[in-house]
Amino acid sequence: MAFFVLYILVALVLPRFSVNSEDKNPMEDVTIYIKSNGVHTDIVVPIKTKYKDWSHKIEFDHIPSKDSTMQFVGFGWGDKGFYLNTPEWSDLKFSTAFNAAFYLGTSAMHATFYKQLKENENCIKINISKEEYANLIKYIEDSFQLDSEGNPILIHATTYGQNDSFYEANRRYSLFYTCNTWANNALKSADQKAAIWTPTDTGIFRHYR
Repeated sequence: MAFFVLYILVALVLPRFSVNSEDKNPMEDVTIYIKSNGVHTDIVVPIKTKYKDWSHKIEFDHIPSKDSTMQFVGFGWGDKGFYLNTPEWSDLKFSTAFNAAFYLGTSAMHATFYKQLKENENCIKINISKEEYANLIKYIEDSFQLDSEGNPILIHATTYGQNDSFYEANRRYSLFYTCNTWANNALKSADQKAAIWTPTDTGIFRHYR
């Protein structure tokens, strides 16, 4: 009980403190978004820019719709059991939650394709420089497991929508490194505002709302 009380206190306090509160490179070369579903944060980037074409590796053919008119792709990292076996909270099993919390599961990258995005309190636009975007690209790419030919390893999942795909990922989920910790660190990699540490989406969005 003492451990969980301490964890909750730290999870409430540390997200209040930010890093990169001042933009060191105020160029606006690329527009990205942070997007939350109320629990989980994705980093959303344009599919094609002169700096990166994500469709070369995260292919339109990987999503059930195979819709090549999509303009943006959101990236999220998380526990594979949560992603593949828990499409709704009502589907959550104790074993899935236990394995995720205590470093016993494996992880996956989730790609979600969009034709357009609408800004609101759960979808916030951020303009970054080409140098910052290059660092973000590397961070996202390093999160994927790759096959012998350097391609992301596709996971065949049938529990999600028509514009979603999943891939094997590096690292493991735990109480201390969650899906939102991954997204928070993605923002840090691009020298953007972020919490010192956070396990929740609230810890990220408090610095932008």
